[in-house]
Amino acid sequence: MYQKIIFSILAIAITISTFAQNGTIQGRVFDPITNESLGFANVIIQGTTTGAQSDIDGKYKIENLEPGLYNLEVSYLGFKTATVFEVEVNNARVANIDIAMEPSAEKLKTVEIVADPFSKSAEAPLSLRSIGVDEIKRNPGGSRDISKVVQSLPGVASTPTFRNDILIRGGAPSENRFYIDGIEVPTINHFATQGSSGGPVGMINVDFVREVNFYSGAFPTNIGGNALSSVFDFRFKDGNPDRLNTSFTIGSSDVGLTFDGPLGDKANFIFSARRSYLQFLFEALELPFLPTYNDFQFKLKYNINSKSTLTILGIGAIDQFKLNLAANETEEQQYLLNVLPVNEQWNYTNGFKFTRFHKSSYTNFIFSRNMLNNTAKKYVNNDDSNEANLLLDYISREAENKFRIENVARINEWKLTTGVSYELAKYTNSTFNKISVGDSLITINYNSELNLNKYGAFAQASKAFFNNKLNASFGLRIDGSDFNDAMTNPFNQVSPRLSLSYKLAKDVNLNFNTGVYHQLPTYTTLGYQENNVFVNANNNVKFINNAHIVGGLEYLGLNNAKVSLEGFYKLYNNYPFSIKDSLSLANVGGDFGVIGDEAVSSIGKGQTYGLELLFQQKLYKGFYGLASYTLSFSEFEDKNGDLTPSTWDTRHIVNLTAGKKFKKNWELGVKWRYNTGSPYTPYDLATSALIPVWDVNNRGVLDYDRLNTERITAAHQMDIRVDKKWFFNKWNLNLYLDIENLYSQAPTLQPDLVVERDENNILIVDPNDPSRYQTKFLENGGAGTVLPSIGLIVEF
Repeated sequence: MYQKIIFSILAIAITISTFAQNGTIQGRVFDPITNESLGFANVIIQGTTTGAQSDIDGKYKIENLEPGLYNLEVSYLGFKTATVFEVEVNNARVANIDIAMEPSAEKLKTVEIVADPFSKSAEAPLSLRSIGVDEIKRNPGGSRDISKVVQSLPGVASTPTFRNDILIRGGAPSENRFYIDGIEVPTINHFATQGSSGGPVGMINVDFVREVNFYSGAFPTNIGGNALSSVFDFRFKDGNPDRLNTSFTIGSSDVGLTFDGPLGDKANFIFSARRSYLQFLFEALELPFLPTYNDFQFKLKYNINSKSTLTILGIGAIDQFKLNLAANETEEQQYLLNVLPVNEQWNYTNGFKFTRFHKSSYTNFIFSRNMLNNTAKKYVNNDDSNEANLLLDYISREAENKFRIENVARINEWKLTTGVSYELAKYTNSTFNKISVGDSLITINYNSELNLNKYGAFAQASKAFFNNKLNASFGLRIDGSDFNDAMTNPFNQVSPRLSLSYKLAKDVNLNFNTGVYHQLPTYTTLGYQENNVFVNANNNVKFINNAHIVGGLEYLGLNNAKVSLEGFYKLYNNYPFSIKDSLSLANVGGDFGVIGDEAVSSIGKGQTYGLELLFQQKLYKGFYGLASYTLSFSEFEDKNGDLTPSTWDTRHIVNLTAGKKFKKNWELGVKWRYNTGSPYTPYDLATSALIPVWDVNNRGVLDYDRLNTERITAAHQMDIRVDKKWFFNKWNLNLYLDIENLYSQAPTLQPDLVVERDENNILIVDPNDPSRYQTKFLENGGAGTVLPSIGLIVEF
């Protein structure tokens, strides 16, 4: 019945006649260092002779185009040829594409230099992927969620649950950093795990995104602080400078409305708001939890004059996670109701970036403020009528005020980036939590307020040598904090970086990067108290230290395609090590809740290593695709000092994505993913069954003497997506069918340990040992669920 409704809607829509179809691409060609316009640049639609030449102000316009996707090739004497992939043209709005041209080392010879069409720089010659907005929108099973789309990239493992944990080259989700137009945004997922970065649904509205640069190594010094595994550099598009546009979207889990347009002659804006309807679906499906999320975001761009611009940015969310107490008939429902807390969160980031251009440089002044408020409560049997039943009452808030100055200059043939950063942070926590430690019961009860100053400085120099055959970049960063004496001196956290790229042949490059990176432990760790003392300050906790070395080859001799092979090795030192459980926090998962709020020491060591093979085809004659294989190992020391697989040890990762654009604006996309099963720690059955222990935990206690000695089964899944677009005179319609998990596969996860119940739903005591309950295992996984969804996007 569901399928009949879908195809009926498609059949009706196909019969709708369209109006005359024509579209326009326009914009400005400029030098990004000086913001000077580049007149008489050639802007050509790839594979055709259609194009335009920029005027004296750098402006160009290509008109009378059929709606669809186009690649642009831009050339200018003395500058590297630029390729802009997948510019979407339609009748509802003009495609405004401003194109930054990078000067070549041969500029004085006034020759045209052909550059790598894929995103690449001297600072990051490898481990960098650029994702266009259409790649995000059309990704099968991606639900227009950038966090899910990233899981299709090489070196990125996906978890076999509904969460968006981003696991890069064996690192934890907490090791990633996110920037939007140069402004750091700590949280990009709804229902985020505090002390980590994962969550089930992404916050960023894809309608805002122009492109995403994803660094899995070789982080630039200006945005590469406090990151160990990856940096995401989101670039939001500007609002339409010509007229007001509106976009209405119904997705698989939310509805959204987006506006963008001009604010006078010099300013433009873009604004959106979204609200989920998952809670209604979950209630109808009799799931024991009901999530509701809301988010907003905006960007305002003010071009003060030719030498000054101001960008104001905001993004935030309000999330509520309630229990559906009526869904308690099955053992699986009862288990979830017993372990999940009631949770509420809100977060926001607001900031501005002022850019001042000079004769041969520009300076960014960036200020931002972000907050995260997180609360959770849990009662015995979810009975909140008696405070004696309280198991967990958690209220925590993180607030950061950040300021960064960075200057980018061109001096002869050198590119120099320098800057400083300062951050004032405040963390508060009120925790009441009854837990078990082994067979002992303890109550954690403390209030904490931590004020923290963080500071840093960075520099990076890049230059091409030997007639552009060798590109080299050297950077240095230092970071400090007044948390304790070990962190105060920034020269204890020196982070050098070196990148090299050598052209072995016309289409073959040899790339290399090595660097040292530092990351401050999470606020949940720094702000933890016992007896009104910050115990981890006294434990001499340090910055986590991580050394990278990456090398690889790439071949670019194909049309809009490349093949690359990279090997990587990461060495960890000073990783937080739990004193209570005697294990590295790298072996703690990232499920709902809080990570790291305990006493630790900085004695943890570990390593991740592996290789990545990638074939990527950008849009060419209607085809596009990405195929990658990653072999990755992640190991951290256990309490005996032996290296053991970490929670993020995924070994074999295969990602395949392919698509084809057909006539009459039809498109088909297919994605298939495979991950080796990740490790897990078995339960300590004897301790778990103790009546006082179970009454507090309502779940099994892990046996860390057998740390990560078991694995879940391998996870693999196929998603498909069919799109049909109609372009009318003043508006566009996009209808799509997205089917996740087409052949209904799901891995077998770690089984859930539960207590048996009698016919009256009373917990059964073990008749052979009255101090313990009678436990059993519930299967967790098996046959998966096929998730079809219809999406509707209207632009006008």
